Amino acid sequence: MRGFLLNRLYQSLILLVIVSIIGFTILNLIPGGPLAQYGLDPGMTQEDLDRLKEQLGLNRPLWMQYLDWAWRLLQGDWGHSFRDGATVLSVIGRHLFATLLLMGSSTVIAIAIGTWIGIRGATHRYSAFDYLATVGAMVALSIPTFWFGLLGIYVFSLKLGWLPAGNMYTVGDGSLLNYLHHLILPSIVLALVHVAIWSRYMRTATLDAISQEFVKTARAKGLSERRILMKHVVGNALLPMITLAGMQLPSILTGALVTETVFTWPGMGRLFLDSLGYSDYPVVMGLLMFSAILVILGNLIADIAVAIIDPRIRMS
Repeated sequence: MRGFLLNRLYQSLILLVIVSIIGFTILNLIPGGPLAQYGLDPGMTQEDLDRLKEQLGLNRPLWMQYLDWAWRLLQGDWGHSFRDGATVLSVIGRHLFATLLLMGSSTVIAIAIGTWIGIRGATHRYSAFDYLATVGAMVALSIPTFWFGLLGIYVFSLKLGWLPAGNMYTVGDGSLLNYLHHLILPSIVLALVHVAIWSRYMRTATLDAISQEFVKTARAKGLSERRILMKHVVGNALLPMITLAGMQLPSILTGALVTETVFTWPGMGRLFLDSLGYSDYPVVMGLLMFSAILVILGNLIADIAVAIIDPRIRMS
């Protein structure tokens, strides 16, 4: 088990370094570079830009800039925002809770509903419910997240007036119920696509578990179908779903970016787009690294969980 964990950790660190190199290179090769926003100021001369480059160390070779940035990153210095001079970590921290709240609620919804649909579709194979679930999943996967968001705003906010059209809370009302009221629509929209993915994988995993020999043995012993399903089938079907949960984290982050933009949700996705618009590269790079760490950590936790549950994985 210790060797398994060290191997996974080693692979994760290498992947993180590769992501940082690619991200840093791309951001610095964008036309205008990190000083693109300053170049839009009509009062900014070329001499001023050259002085800023020298002060920020941007006149050095790119590999030297990367090594300096990476060394400061390891020391906990993620840089400072070009917009207000605040530290990158403090800027991310102000938006982290909103994103975690949205991602957490949508993930719980997707897993709960997707698991139920997948198990019921497998146990009622080729039924009307199974066909409707399949069609619904294909529709959800075919339509962009922002379209669901705009449709939800139009129906439930503009027409029915049941739910707020955006923001995280009503100004002047910071109650828990107000937060939940604003959370309902964006979390459901973000969960829709992942419900479709989770239900399809869960259906396949359940069908595979049902066809195993231990299920036939349980039936031969006279166990009820409900007990076989809950005790033997579901537990084995959930093993590959743990890995899927870690793999879905990147798509959840991407969906959160779109959903936060549509619903003006003050999370990291909206911060990322705003920072790109202002050419605030230290914040953009910080968000890229923070997201990469979350994705790698999610996959690492999923691998560890599977290894703990299934000894065949860690023994291999």
